[in-house]
Amino acid sequence: MNFLRWLFAPTEKQLVEEMDVYSILLALQERIQNLEEENIELTNALYESENRLQAQIDNIHPVVYNLHNFSLDK
Repeated sequence: MNFLRWLFAPTEKQLVEEMDVYSILLALQERIQNLEEENIELTNALYESENRLQAQIDNIHPVVYNLHNFSLDK
């Protein structure tokens, strides 16, 4: 926010290295890329955890079919 105030201020000011728009954009792009990679890793970890948990649930309560009175006749 301070940068925007500085950028649109009516007086002329010299650009300093910390306020270089291009370097700020590059830093933001790098940060976005890192966050996207972390998001992918987190999503994969959540899917892996979900699959492991589902496998454990399936082992605890297997599906039981009632086939005692089953016949092909109507």
